[in-house]
Amino acid sequence: MDYSGLSEQEVIRRQALEKLNELGIDAYPAPEYPVNNYSIDILEKFDDDNLPKELKEICVSGRIMSRRIMGNASFAELQDSKGRIQLYFKRDDICQGEDKTMYNTVFKKLLDIGDIIGVKGYAFRTQMGEISVHVTEFDVLSKSLRPLPIVKEKDGHVYDAFTDPEMRYRQRYVDLIVNPQVKDTFIKRTKIMNTMRNFFNEQDYLEVETPILQSIPGGAAARPFITHHNALDIPLYLRIANELYLKRLIVGGFEGVYEFAKDFRNEGMDRTHNPEFTVMEIYVAYKDYQWMMNFTEEMIERVAIALHGNTKVQLGENEIDYKRPFRRVTMRDAIQEHTGFDILGKSEDELRQCCKVLEIETDSSMGKGKLIDEIFGEKCEHNYIQPTFIIDYPVEMSPLTKKHRSVEGLTERFELFVNGKELANAYSELNDPIDQRERFEDQLNLSAKGDDEAMFIDQDFLRALEYGMPPTSGMGIGIDRLTMFMTDNASIQDVLFFPQMRPEKKLEVVDETIFTAIGIDVEWAKVLIKTGLQSVEALKESNPNKLHQAICGYNKKNKLGLKNPSQDDVKNWLS
Repeated sequence: MDYSGLSEQEVIRRQALEKLNELGIDAYPAPEYPVNNYSIDILEKFDDDNLPKELKEICVSGRIMSRRIMGNASFAELQDSKGRIQLYFKRDDICQGEDKTMYNTVFKKLLDIGDIIGVKGYAFRTQMGEISVHVTEFDVLSKSLRPLPIVKEKDGHVYDAFTDPEMRYRQRYVDLIVNPQVKDTFIKRTKIMNTMRNFFNEQDYLEVETPILQSIPGGAAARPFITHHNALDIPLYLRIANELYLKRLIVGGFEGVYEFAKDFRNEGMDRTHNPEFTVMEIYVAYKDYQWMMNFTEEMIERVAIALHGNTKVQLGENEIDYKRPFRRVTMRDAIQEHTGFDILGKSEDELRQCCKVLEIETDSSMGKGKLIDEIFGEKCEHNYIQPTFIIDYPVEMSPLTKKHRSVEGLTERFELFVNGKELANAYSELNDPIDQRERFEDQLNLSAKGDDEAMFIDQDFLRALEYGMPPTSGMGIGIDRLTMFMTDNASIQDVLFFPQMRPEKKLEVVDETIFTAIGIDVEWAKVLIKTGLQSVEALKESNPNKLHQAICGYNKKNKLGLKNPSQDDVKNWLS
């Protein structure tokens, strides 16, 4: 087997795999393994005075996370999907005949931390008082060929934690293995969605699915991803929102529909934005935005209680209380409170002048809606830590929203802000097809000015409205951000299993010629590479004494049989 380019640990593990094969042990067996217990079940059910029957014949499986080899008896820690439990291996119980290979060779020499095994045995309490499984039989289920990061814990303190964000996000599978709290975040994420789904289903609202590939990227002001359908020879867009399709279903006669959807926006990435994200949108006929505010706060309060048992949730330095009712503040009042400027009835030029006074950057493509949005975003939103509905947005900011029933120039829209960030967005939906067409045409004018996030005109949606849509309220909420808020995570990458990352930089494979070119023997050049040196520059920065010890130690440990260089030889390499 070719071991070039592998680390020392990777070579050792592959050699162990070869030896397992020589012993006739399949390190990747196909048959079902009959698990009948989990670590947490054993710990919860154990009774010193009356051991339950199901703990007398245990069959568990999982990953070896630590080992303590002690002659004829040894301990290991097994991690399964529910937690961890200690295993006790005794040579003569595992190997009851003359052949002690399974213990002396397989367990002690050929298994490593990270290997997945299945064990059979019974529960007992050790002399140190720890509930454990006394192993009577074990099987290799999957040999790990890469070493795990070793996270040490002592007296409640964690050492050598696997915390590098770049590594954690790229290798989430490793992150989940060695950082159990990460798994808890994603379990809570699913619980959030299930709680919302149950709440909607109690109202007899229907969960639906709508197209991801769309000919018109409608329903939001955002830059779409573009692809091409070869058979139809047409451009298609990954959806930026599912709003317009859900409204078509309201036109079709459904009273309430909702969807947990993957949306895509070809915009920047940061700690709170990922180009692919999950949103829940719900639309209910014969309701308005006032009803939807009550509905939204009840839903979020229920989520908090389901996850935490009460409405108070720690988020960074702030304790957020999701107990109803939430505060309500108009957009006009919010901006006036924090800037002293009244936006109502102001022209585009007046808004630009306001931005100039407030030192807010603008560009010529921005219309009134974008300018107001910039003012609120820069000067207001960070002040709303506790759940607050910002309501009654200017019409220029809300092309899909019904005009306010009593105030000219405003719409019946709200956004929910928590911890200074938008969490949900909702409207009394615009169902006047003539008004909607005019709003779309205004967006087209913005596009002509260079606004690449202006909405497209969706002629089919307008046609649907012309058949008549009942008064409707709709709400969208970002599941990723809601999960961040409910699990005290500051970065969206921490609540996505596989966040979008820049392409991984591949290390160039080096060969021994870079070292033989400066006079080092080819065999020792190979050893230098094996010990982690990838360039002549790195070699020359090495400590000669430590380098001498490292390469001589590698020679001895791997039984290479090379004649060790002297310390002077190594110093000459570095000169």
